[in-house]
Amino acid sequence: MRHFQKPITFGLIVGSRQFFNGEPAKASRAEVIAQLDRLGVGYRILPFEATENGAVQSREDARLYADFLREHRDEIDGLVILLPNFGDEIAIAETVNLADLKVPILLQASNDEIDKVDVHSRRDAFCGKISVTNNFYQYDIPFTDTSLHTCDVAGEEFYCDLDRFARVCRTVRGLRHARIGAIGARTGAFQTMRYSEKLLQRVGITVVTVDLSELIASASAMSDDDPAVEAKLAEIVGYGSIPAHIERGQIARQAKWTIAVDRWIAENECDASAIQCWRSLQDNFGCATCVSMSMMGERLMPSACEVDVMGAISMYALALASSAPPAILDWNNNYGREPDKCVCTHCGNFPKSFIGQTPEIGELDVLGTVIGREKCFGAVKGKVKAGPMTYFRLSSDDEAGSLKAYVGEGDFTDDPFGMDGGIAVTQVPRLRDLLGFIVRNGFEHHLAMVRGSHAEVVEEAVSRYLDWPLYRHGAA
Repeated sequence: MRHFQKPITFGLIVGSRQFFNGEPAKASRAEVIAQLDRLGVGYRILPFEATENGAVQSREDARLYADFLREHRDEIDGLVILLPNFGDEIAIAETVNLADLKVPILLQASNDEIDKVDVHSRRDAFCGKISVTNNFYQYDIPFTDTSLHTCDVAGEEFYCDLDRFARVCRTVRGLRHARIGAIGARTGAFQTMRYSEKLLQRVGITVVTVDLSELIASASAMSDDDPAVEAKLAEIVGYGSIPAHIERGQIARQAKWTIAVDRWIAENECDASAIQCWRSLQDNFGCATCVSMSMMGERLMPSACEVDVMGAISMYALALASSAPPAILDWNNNYGREPDKCVCTHCGNFPKSFIGQTPEIGELDVLGTVIGREKCFGAVKGKVKAGPMTYFRLSSDDEAGSLKAYVGEGDFTDDPFGMDGGIAVTQVPRLRDLLGFIVRNGFEHHLAMVRGSHAEVVEEAVSRYLDWPLYRHGAA
Protein backbone atom coordinates (compact mmCIF):
# COMPACT_ATOMS: atom_id res chain seq x y z
CA MET A 1 0.00 0.00 0.00
CA ARG A 2 3.03 2.31 0.05
CA HIS A 3 2.21 4.14 -3.16
CA PHE A 4 -1.53 4.28 -2.46
CA GLN A 5 -1.08 5.76 1.00
CA LYS A 6 1.13 8.61 -0.21
CA PRO A 7 -1.06 11.29 -1.81
CA ILE A 8 -0.35 12.56 -5.31
CA THR A 9 1.17 16.04 -5.43
CA PHE A 10 1.55 18.23 -8.51
CA GLY A 11 3.96 21.04 -9.18
CA LEU A 12 2.08 23.89 -10.90
CA ILE A 13 3.52 26.21 -13.54
CA VAL A 14 1.56 29.11 -15.01
CA GLY A 15 2.90 30.48 -18.28
CA SER A 16 2.28 33.91 -19.78
CA ARG A 17 3.72 36.45 -22.22
CA GLN A 18 4.41 39.88 -20.87
CA PHE A 19 2.54 41.78 -23.60
CA PHE A 20 -0.67 39.76 -23.02
CA ASN A 21 -3.28 40.63 -20.41
CA GLY A 22 -2.06 39.15 -17.11
CA GLU A 23 -5.48 38.64 -15.53
CA PRO A 24 -6.07 35.20 -17.11
CA ALA A 25 -2.86 33.97 -15.46
CA LYS A 26 -4.15 34.99 -12.05
CA ALA A 27 -7.55 33.45 -12.72
CA SER A 28 -6.08 30.16 -14.01
CA ARG A 29 -4.03 29.76 -10.83
CA ALA A 30 -7.14 30.02 -8.66
CA GLU A 31 -9.16 27.75 -10.95
CA VAL A 32 -6.62 24.93 -11.06
CA ILE A 33 -6.21 25.00 -7.28
CA ALA A 34 -9.98 24.65 -6.94
CA GLN A 35 -9.96 21.68 -9.32
CA LEU A 36 -7.15 19.96 -7.39
CA ASP A 37 -8.91 20.56 -4.07
CA ARG A 38 -11.99 18.91 -5.58
CA LEU A 39 -9.86 15.94 -6.69
CA GLY A 40 -8.05 15.64 -3.37
CA VAL A 41 -4.66 16.14 -5.07
CA GLY A 42 -1.94 18.19 -3.41
CA TYR A 43 0.04 20.93 -5.15
CA ARG A 44 3.14 23.08 -4.84
CA ILE A 45 3.28 26.44 -6.61
CA LEU A 46 5.61 29.43 -6.40
CA PRO A 47 3.98 32.27 -4.42
CA PHE A 48 2.04 34.64 -6.64
CA GLU A 49 4.12 37.66 -5.61
CA ALA A 50 7.40 36.05 -6.71
CA THR A 51 6.84 36.88 -10.40
CA GLU A 52 4.73 39.27 -12.43
CA ASN A 53 1.14 37.94 -12.57
CA GLY A 54 2.39 34.83 -10.72
CA ALA A 55 3.60 33.44 -14.06
CA VAL A 56 6.83 32.36 -15.73
CA GLN A 57 7.60 34.91 -18.46
CA SER A 58 11.41 35.13 -18.59
CA ARG A 59 14.61 33.23 -17.87
CA GLU A 60 14.78 34.87 -14.46
CA ASP A 61 11.26 33.60 -13.74
CA ALA A 62 12.30 30.17 -15.00
CA ARG A 63 15.15 30.06 -12.48
CA LEU A 64 12.81 31.03 -9.64
CA TYR A 65 10.25 28.42 -10.62
CA ALA A 66 12.90 25.74 -11.16
CA ASP A 67 14.58 26.43 -7.80
CA PHE A 68 11.21 26.18 -6.08
CA LEU A 69 10.33 22.93 -7.80
CA ARG A 70 13.70 21.38 -6.97
CA GLU A 71 13.17 22.25 -3.29
CA HIS A 72 10.03 20.09 -3.43
CA ARG A 73 11.48 17.36 -5.66
CA ASP A 74 10.71 14.56 -3.20
CA GLU A 75 7.05 15.59 -2.97
CA ILE A 76 6.20 16.24 -6.62
CA ASP A 77 4.80 13.38 -8.72
CA GLY A 78 3.93 15.37 -11.84
CA LEU A 79 3.92 18.87 -13.33
CA VAL A 80 0.82 20.68 -14.57
CA ILE A 81 1.62 23.54 -16.94
CA LEU A 82 -1.11 26.07 -17.71
CA LEU A 83 -1.15 28.35 -20.74
CA PRO A 84 -3.83 30.96 -20.04
CA ASN A 85 -2.46 32.84 -23.08
CA PHE A 86 0.22 32.25 -25.72
CA GLY A 87 2.88 31.73 -23.05
CA ASP A 88 6.62 32.21 -23.23
CA GLU A 89 7.75 28.99 -24.84
CA ILE A 90 11.44 29.38 -23.96
CA ALA A 91 10.77 30.27 -20.32
CA ILE A 92 8.49 27.26 -19.90
CA ALA A 93 10.91 24.84 -21.55
CA GLU A 94 13.81 26.19 -19.50
CA THR A 95 11.80 25.89 -16.28
CA VAL A 96 11.23 22.20 -16.95
CA ASN A 97 14.81 21.68 -18.08
CA LEU A 98 16.35 23.48 -15.10
CA ALA A 99 14.09 21.76 -12.57
CA ASP A 100 15.00 18.36 -14.07
CA LEU A 101 12.39 16.49 -12.03
CA LYS A 102 11.84 13.74 -14.62
CA VAL A 103 8.18 13.37 -13.72
CA PRO A 104 5.13 13.27 -16.02
CA ILE A 105 3.90 16.61 -17.40
CA LEU A 106 0.36 17.66 -18.29
CA LEU A 107 0.17 20.62 -20.69
CA GLN A 108 -3.05 22.68 -20.81
CA ALA A 109 -3.97 25.63 -23.04
CA SER A 110 -7.03 27.81 -22.48
CA ASN A 111 -9.89 28.53 -24.86
CA ASP A 112 -10.48 31.87 -26.50
CA GLU A 113 -14.03 33.18 -26.48
CA ILE A 114 -15.35 34.22 -29.87
CA ASP A 115 -16.59 37.58 -28.60
CA LYS A 116 -13.37 38.33 -26.68
CA VAL A 117 -10.56 38.43 -29.20
CA ASP A 118 -9.69 42.11 -29.10
CA VAL A 119 -6.14 43.18 -28.30
CA HIS A 120 -6.79 43.28 -24.53
CA SER A 121 -8.80 40.04 -24.23
CA ARG A 122 -7.37 37.52 -26.70
CA ARG A 123 -5.37 34.56 -25.42
CA ASP A 124 -3.85 32.80 -28.48
CA ALA A 125 -3.09 29.75 -26.31
CA PHE A 126 -4.28 27.53 -29.17
CA CYS A 127 -1.16 28.62 -31.06
CA GLY A 128 1.11 29.01 -28.05
CA LYS A 129 0.63 25.39 -27.07
CA ILE A 130 2.11 24.27 -30.39
CA SER A 131 5.12 26.50 -29.80
CA VAL A 132 5.68 25.03 -26.33
CA THR A 133 5.38 21.47 -27.59
CA ASN A 134 7.83 22.24 -30.37
CA ASN A 135 10.34 23.25 -27.70
CA PHE A 136 9.54 20.13 -25.68
CA TYR A 137 10.34 18.09 -28.78
CA GLN A 138 13.67 19.89 -29.14
CA TYR A 139 14.51 19.34 -25.47
CA ASP A 140 13.28 15.71 -25.61
CA ILE A 141 10.73 16.37 -22.86
CA PRO A 142 7.82 13.87 -22.83
CA PHE A 143 4.42 15.26 -21.88
CA THR A 144 0.75 14.34 -21.67
CA ASP A 145 -1.78 16.24 -23.75
CA THR A 146 -5.27 17.20 -22.68
CA SER A 147 -8.30 15.52 -24.28
CA LEU A 148 -9.04 18.69 -26.26
CA HIS A 149 -6.35 20.94 -27.73
CA THR A 150 -7.70 23.82 -25.66
CA CYS A 151 -10.02 23.72 -22.65
CA ASP A 152 -11.21 25.83 -19.75
CA VAL A 153 -9.23 25.35 -16.54
CA ALA A 154 -12.47 25.37 -14.55
CA GLY A 155 -14.25 23.03 -16.97
CA GLU A 156 -15.30 19.41 -16.52
CA GLU A 157 -13.10 18.25 -19.40
CA PHE A 158 -9.97 19.50 -17.63
CA TYR A 159 -11.14 18.01 -14.33
CA CYS A 160 -11.26 14.60 -16.04
CA ASP A 161 -7.83 15.25 -17.59
CA LEU A 162 -6.40 16.02 -14.15
CA ASP A 163 -7.95 12.87 -12.68
CA ARG A 164 -6.53 10.73 -15.48
CA PHE A 165 -3.13 12.42 -15.16
CA ALA A 166 -3.06 11.76 -11.41
CA ARG A 167 -3.51 8.06 -12.13
CA VAL A 168 -0.72 8.18 -14.72
CA CYS A 169 1.58 9.79 -12.13
CA ARG A 170 0.68 7.22 -9.49
CA THR A 171 1.36 4.40 -11.95
CA VAL A 172 4.74 5.84 -12.97
CA ARG A 173 5.76 6.51 -9.37
CA GLY A 174 4.69 3.06 -8.23
CA LEU A 175 6.41 1.14 -11.01
CA ARG A 176 9.64 3.13 -10.78
CA HIS A 177 10.07 2.15 -7.13
CA ALA A 178 8.20 -1.14 -6.79
CA ARG A 179 9.28 -3.94 -4.45
CA ILE A 180 8.00 -7.37 -5.41
CA GLY A 181 8.09 -10.37 -3.07
CA ALA A 182 8.94 -13.74 -4.63
CA ILE A 183 7.81 -16.38 -2.15
CA GLY A 184 9.18 -19.82 -2.96
CA ALA A 185 10.95 -21.27 -5.97
CA ARG A 186 9.52 -21.04 -9.45
CA THR A 187 7.04 -23.83 -10.03
CA GLY A 188 9.18 -26.50 -11.68
CA ALA A 189 6.72 -27.39 -14.42
CA PHE A 190 6.49 -23.81 -15.73
CA GLN A 191 9.59 -22.48 -17.46
CA THR A 192 7.25 -19.91 -18.92
CA MET A 193 7.48 -18.05 -15.58
CA ARG A 194 11.20 -17.35 -15.95
CA TYR A 195 12.16 -13.68 -15.94
CA SER A 196 15.16 -11.36 -15.58
CA GLU A 197 15.69 -9.80 -12.16
CA LYS A 198 18.53 -7.73 -13.60
CA LEU A 199 16.33 -6.12 -16.25
CA LEU A 200 13.80 -5.27 -13.55
CA GLN A 201 16.44 -3.75 -11.29
CA ARG A 202 17.66 -1.63 -14.20
CA VAL A 203 14.25 0.10 -14.31
CA GLY A 204 14.02 0.47 -10.52
CA ILE A 205 11.97 -2.64 -9.61
CA THR A 206 13.44 -4.70 -6.77
CA VAL A 207 12.61 -8.38 -6.25
CA VAL A 208 12.83 -9.69 -2.67
CA THR A 209 13.03 -13.47 -2.34
CA VAL A 210 12.30 -15.95 0.44
CA ASP A 211 12.26 -19.73 0.63
CA LEU A 212 8.82 -21.25 1.06
CA SER A 213 10.06 -23.27 4.04
CA GLU A 214 10.69 -20.12 6.07
CA LEU A 215 7.07 -19.04 5.83
CA ILE A 216 5.80 -22.57 6.45
CA ALA A 217 7.93 -22.65 9.61
CA SER A 218 6.52 -19.28 10.68
CA ALA A 219 2.96 -20.47 10.11
CA SER A 220 3.59 -23.79 11.86
CA ALA A 221 4.80 -22.00 15.01
CA MET A 222 1.41 -20.34 15.56
CA SER A 223 -1.13 -21.89 17.91
CA ASP A 224 -4.82 -22.22 17.11
CA ASP A 225 -5.76 -20.01 20.08
CA ASP A 226 -3.41 -17.19 19.07
CA PRO A 227 -5.63 -14.06 18.95
CA ALA A 228 -4.15 -13.14 15.56
CA VAL A 229 -5.07 -16.57 14.19
CA GLU A 230 -8.59 -16.36 15.59
CA ALA A 231 -9.05 -12.90 14.07
CA LYS A 232 -7.75 -13.99 10.66
CA LEU A 233 -9.93 -17.12 10.78
CA ALA A 234 -12.98 -14.92 11.37
CA GLU A 235 -11.92 -12.68 8.49
CA ILE A 236 -11.67 -15.68 6.14
CA VAL A 237 -15.08 -16.97 7.26
CA GLY A 238 -16.56 -13.55 6.53
CA TYR A 239 -14.83 -13.26 3.15
CA GLY A 240 -16.96 -15.83 1.35
CA SER A 241 -19.24 -18.83 1.60
CA ILE A 242 -17.48 -21.92 3.00
CA PRO A 243 -18.99 -25.38 2.36
CA ALA A 244 -20.25 -27.17 5.48
CA HIS A 245 -17.83 -30.09 5.18
CA ILE A 246 -14.77 -27.84 5.66
CA GLU A 247 -13.42 -28.29 9.19
CA ARG A 248 -12.37 -25.46 11.47
CA GLY A 249 -8.82 -26.84 11.59
CA GLN A 250 -8.50 -26.41 7.82
CA ILE A 251 -9.57 -22.78 8.08
CA ALA A 252 -7.18 -22.21 11.01
CA ARG A 253 -4.30 -23.63 8.96
CA GLN A 254 -5.21 -21.23 6.14
CA ALA A 255 -5.33 -18.35 8.62
CA LYS A 256 -1.82 -19.13 9.90
CA TRP A 257 -0.42 -19.23 6.39
CA THR A 258 -2.11 -15.94 5.53
CA ILE A 259 -0.66 -14.26 8.61
CA ALA A 260 2.83 -15.55 7.81
CA VAL A 261 2.60 -14.16 4.28
CA ASP A 262 1.14 -10.82 5.40
CA ARG A 263 3.84 -10.34 8.02
CA TRP A 264 6.69 -11.15 5.65
CA ILE A 265 5.33 -8.76 3.01
CA ALA A 266 4.96 -5.98 5.59
CA GLU A 267 8.47 -6.56 7.00
CA ASN A 268 9.96 -6.36 3.49
CA GLU A 269 7.81 -3.42 2.36
CA CYS A 270 6.59 -5.26 -0.72
CA ASP A 271 3.99 -3.68 -3.00
CA ALA A 272 3.02 -6.94 -4.69
CA SER A 273 4.02 -10.57 -4.52
CA ALA A 274 4.21 -13.87 -6.37
CA ILE A 275 3.87 -17.19 -4.54
CA GLN A 276 4.76 -20.82 -5.21
CA CYS A 277 1.15 -21.93 -4.94
CA TRP A 278 1.55 -25.65 -5.72
CA ARG A 279 2.33 -28.26 -4.65
CA SER A 280 4.94 -27.90 -1.90
CA LEU A 281 2.59 -25.84 0.26
CA GLN A 282 -0.15 -28.44 0.06
CA ASP A 283 2.21 -31.37 0.72
CA ASN A 284 4.17 -29.73 3.53
CA PHE A 285 1.59 -27.57 5.28
CA GLY A 286 -1.80 -28.70 4.04
CA CYS A 287 -3.56 -25.70 2.53
CA ALA A 288 -3.82 -23.59 -0.61
CA THR A 289 -2.71 -19.97 -0.79
CA CYS A 290 -5.43 -18.66 -3.11
CA VAL A 291 -7.57 -16.92 -0.47
CA SER A 292 -4.41 -15.32 0.98
CA MET A 293 -3.67 -13.83 -2.45
CA SER A 294 -7.31 -12.89 -3.01
CA MET A 295 -7.49 -10.95 0.26
CA MET A 296 -4.22 -9.16 -0.46
CA GLY A 297 -5.52 -8.19 -3.88
CA GLU A 298 -8.65 -6.79 -2.29
CA ARG A 299 -6.35 -4.50 -0.28
CA LEU A 300 -4.59 -3.39 -3.51
CA MET A 301 -1.54 -5.51 -2.72
CA PRO A 302 -1.82 -7.95 -5.64
CA SER A 303 -0.32 -11.42 -5.57
CA ALA A 304 0.30 -13.71 -8.55
CA CYS A 305 0.26 -17.50 -8.74
CA GLU A 306 3.17 -19.79 -9.63
CA VAL A 307 5.85 -17.24 -8.68
CA ASP A 308 4.89 -15.19 -11.74
CA VAL A 309 6.82 -12.07 -10.77
CA MET A 310 6.11 -10.35 -14.08
CA GLY A 311 2.43 -11.15 -13.60
CA ALA A 312 2.55 -9.57 -10.14
CA ILE A 313 4.03 -6.39 -11.63
CA SER A 314 1.34 -6.44 -14.33
CA MET A 315 -1.33 -6.69 -11.64
CA TYR A 316 0.29 -3.89 -9.65
CA ALA A 317 0.33 -1.61 -12.69
CA LEU A 318 -3.41 -2.13 -13.12
CA ALA A 319 -4.04 -1.52 -9.43
CA LEU A 320 -2.09 1.76 -9.61
CA ALA A 321 -3.94 2.88 -12.72
CA SER A 322 -7.42 1.97 -11.50
CA SER A 323 -7.38 1.85 -7.68
CA ALA A 324 -9.32 -1.40 -8.12
CA PRO A 325 -8.33 -5.00 -7.24
CA PRO A 326 -6.78 -6.84 -10.22
CA ALA A 327 -6.48 -10.58 -10.83
CA ILE A 328 -4.07 -12.91 -12.60
CA LEU A 329 -5.66 -15.22 -15.18
CA ASP A 330 -4.80 -17.69 -17.92
CA TRP A 331 -5.78 -17.28 -21.54
CA ASN A 332 -7.39 -20.68 -21.09
CA ASN A 333 -10.24 -21.84 -23.35
CA ASN A 334 -11.98 -21.05 -26.58
CA TYR A 335 -15.67 -20.21 -26.26
CA GLY A 336 -17.33 -22.44 -28.83
CA ARG A 337 -16.84 -21.02 -32.31
CA GLU A 338 -16.98 -17.37 -31.17
CA PRO A 339 -13.86 -15.73 -32.69
CA ASP A 340 -13.79 -12.76 -30.29
CA LYS A 341 -14.63 -14.67 -27.11
CA CYS A 342 -12.53 -16.87 -24.84
CA VAL A 343 -12.49 -18.09 -21.26
CA CYS A 344 -9.90 -16.75 -18.82
CA THR A 345 -9.53 -18.74 -15.61
CA HIS A 346 -7.45 -19.52 -12.57
CA CYS A 347 -7.86 -21.98 -9.73
CA GLY A 348 -9.18 -19.53 -7.18
CA ASN A 349 -7.17 -16.39 -6.38
CA PHE A 350 -9.52 -13.67 -7.71
CA PRO A 351 -10.29 -10.81 -5.26
CA LYS A 352 -13.99 -10.92 -4.42
CA SER A 353 -14.74 -7.46 -5.82
CA PHE A 354 -13.02 -8.51 -9.06
CA ILE A 355 -15.52 -11.38 -9.24
CA GLY A 356 -18.27 -8.91 -8.39
CA GLN A 357 -20.15 -11.15 -5.98
CA THR A 358 -19.64 -13.17 -2.80
CA PRO A 359 -17.37 -16.11 -3.69
CA GLU A 360 -17.24 -19.66 -2.42
CA ILE A 361 -14.08 -20.61 -0.54
CA GLY A 362 -13.47 -24.31 -1.07
CA GLU A 363 -10.77 -26.72 -2.23
CA LEU A 364 -8.59 -26.69 -5.30
CA ASP A 365 -10.44 -28.87 -7.79
CA VAL A 366 -7.77 -30.19 -10.17
CA LEU A 367 -4.93 -30.52 -7.63
CA GLY A 368 -7.33 -31.89 -5.01
CA THR A 369 -8.15 -34.89 -7.19
CA VAL A 370 -4.42 -35.76 -7.32
CA ILE A 371 -3.13 -35.18 -3.77
CA GLY A 372 -6.31 -35.13 -1.69
CA ARG A 373 -8.85 -32.36 -1.23
CA GLU A 374 -8.20 -32.18 2.52
CA LYS A 375 -4.82 -30.56 1.73
CA CYS A 376 -6.27 -28.01 -0.68
CA PHE A 377 -8.64 -25.72 1.21
CA GLY A 378 -8.42 -22.03 0.34
CA ALA A 379 -9.57 -21.66 -3.27
CA VAL A 380 -11.78 -18.65 -4.02
CA LYS A 381 -14.36 -19.67 -6.62
CA GLY A 382 -16.86 -17.72 -8.64
CA LYS A 383 -17.87 -16.59 -12.11
CA VAL A 384 -16.87 -13.03 -12.88
CA LYS A 385 -19.83 -10.73 -13.40
CA ALA A 386 -20.31 -8.91 -16.71
CA GLY A 387 -18.74 -5.50 -17.29
CA PRO A 388 -15.86 -3.67 -18.99
CA MET A 389 -12.31 -4.75 -18.23
CA THR A 390 -8.69 -3.89 -18.99
CA TYR A 391 -5.95 -6.46 -19.54
CA PHE A 392 -2.18 -5.98 -19.30
CA ARG A 393 0.91 -8.15 -19.46
CA LEU A 394 4.51 -7.15 -18.79
CA SER A 395 7.31 -9.54 -19.71
CA SER A 396 11.11 -9.47 -19.67
CA ASP A 397 12.89 -10.23 -22.92
CA ASP A 398 16.47 -11.36 -22.29
CA GLU A 399 17.24 -11.61 -26.01
CA ALA A 400 16.25 -7.99 -26.59
CA GLY A 401 17.63 -6.82 -23.24
CA SER A 402 14.43 -4.98 -22.35
CA LEU A 403 10.96 -5.29 -20.96
CA LYS A 404 7.94 -5.58 -23.26
CA ALA A 405 4.19 -5.37 -22.75
CA TYR A 406 0.74 -5.32 -24.25
CA VAL A 407 -2.48 -3.71 -23.05
CA GLY A 408 -6.07 -3.47 -24.21
CA GLU A 409 -9.71 -3.45 -23.21
CA GLY A 410 -12.65 -5.77 -23.57
CA ASP A 411 -15.62 -7.06 -21.61
CA PHE A 412 -16.57 -9.81 -19.22
CA THR A 413 -19.81 -11.41 -20.43
CA ASP A 414 -22.73 -13.24 -18.86
CA ASP A 415 -22.22 -16.29 -21.08
CA PRO A 416 -22.39 -19.59 -19.14
CA PHE A 417 -19.38 -21.88 -18.74
CA GLY A 418 -19.51 -25.00 -16.61
CA MET A 419 -15.97 -25.08 -15.22
CA ASP A 420 -14.91 -24.96 -11.57
CA GLY A 421 -12.66 -22.30 -10.07
CA GLY A 422 -12.45 -18.65 -11.06
CA ILE A 423 -14.10 -18.19 -14.46
CA ALA A 424 -14.20 -15.09 -16.69
CA VAL A 425 -15.89 -15.38 -20.06
CA THR A 426 -14.17 -12.63 -21.99
CA GLN A 427 -14.84 -10.72 -25.20
CA VAL A 428 -12.01 -8.86 -26.92
CA PRO A 429 -12.37 -7.20 -30.34
CA ARG A 430 -10.05 -8.84 -32.91
CA LEU A 431 -9.05 -11.45 -30.35
CA ARG A 432 -7.37 -13.61 -32.98
CA ASP A 433 -5.03 -10.74 -33.89
CA LEU A 434 -4.14 -10.26 -30.22
CA LEU A 435 -3.45 -13.95 -29.69
CA GLY A 436 -1.30 -13.93 -32.82
CA PHE A 437 0.74 -11.07 -31.36
CA ILE A 438 1.11 -12.96 -28.05
CA VAL A 439 2.34 -16.21 -29.57
CA ARG A 440 4.68 -14.56 -32.08
CA ASN A 441 6.35 -12.44 -29.42
CA GLY A 442 6.95 -15.00 -26.70
CA PHE A 443 4.49 -13.77 -24.08
CA GLU A 444 3.30 -16.00 -21.26
CA HIS A 445 -0.15 -17.56 -20.92
CA HIS A 446 -0.78 -15.46 -17.80
CA LEU A 447 -2.17 -11.94 -17.92
CA ALA A 448 -3.52 -9.41 -15.45
CA MET A 449 -7.04 -8.02 -15.65
CA VAL A 450 -8.99 -5.37 -13.76
CA ARG A 451 -12.57 -4.17 -13.97
CA GLY A 452 -13.10 -0.89 -15.84
CA SER A 453 -11.47 0.94 -18.74
CA HIS A 454 -7.90 1.91 -17.87
CA ALA A 455 -5.77 1.07 -20.93
CA GLU A 456 -5.15 4.72 -21.75
CA VAL A 457 -3.59 5.39 -18.33
CA VAL A 458 -1.41 2.26 -18.48
CA GLU A 459 -0.28 3.03 -22.02
CA GLU A 460 0.61 6.63 -21.14
CA ALA A 461 2.58 5.63 -18.07
CA VAL A 462 4.39 2.64 -19.57
CA SER A 463 5.21 3.85 -23.07
CA ARG A 464 5.59 7.61 -22.66
CA TYR A 465 7.26 7.94 -19.26
CA LEU A 466 8.80 4.55 -18.50
CA ASP A 467 9.75 4.04 -22.15
CA TRP A 468 8.96 0.32 -22.13
CA PRO A 469 7.97 -1.16 -25.52
CA LEU A 470 4.19 -1.65 -25.51
CA TYR A 471 1.56 -2.85 -27.95
CA ARG A 472 -1.87 -1.27 -27.49
CA HIS A 473 -4.41 -3.69 -28.93
CA GLY A 474 -7.40 -2.09 -30.56
CA ALA A 475 -5.88 1.40 -30.71
CA ALA A 476 -7.18 3.52 -33.56
